Amino acid sequence: MARPVHHVTLSVSDASASAAWYQSLFGEANVIEREGPGWRRVRLEWPSGLVIGLTEHFERDAGAAFSHLNPGLDHIGLSCESYEEVRGWAEKLDRLGFAHGPLEDAPYGYALTARDPDRIPIEFFCPK
Repeated sequence: MARPVHHVTLSVSDASASAAWYQSLFGEANVIEREGPGWRRVRLEWPSGLVIGLTEHFERDAGAAFSHLNPGLDHIGLSCESYEEVRGWAEKLDRLGFAHGPLEDAPYGYALTARDPDRIPIEFFCPK
């Protein structure tokens, strides 16, 4: 039987900068750091149960920027309860000075997309 997703781990260029960005957005998280051969990971867990891992690989293509157009991750969708909650995220992003797209009214729901420091799209979504 399928289970809900437990966590998402992203490859990032600077785990500390990304951790600061996500905590600015979602609040203070329980932080656990690990290192292994060629990598460093910061695991963030919030009281809501949201868990995001941020892995910094020491050997990477430094010139390659994230693009949702390439095979792999397109975006991360975070669940919202209402249109008002999605709109509230737009207001918080504005207060933090984080760029975002328009609040979209799609046939199946409401969505708002921002991008983290590595340009990975983070979508706040509420179904209709």
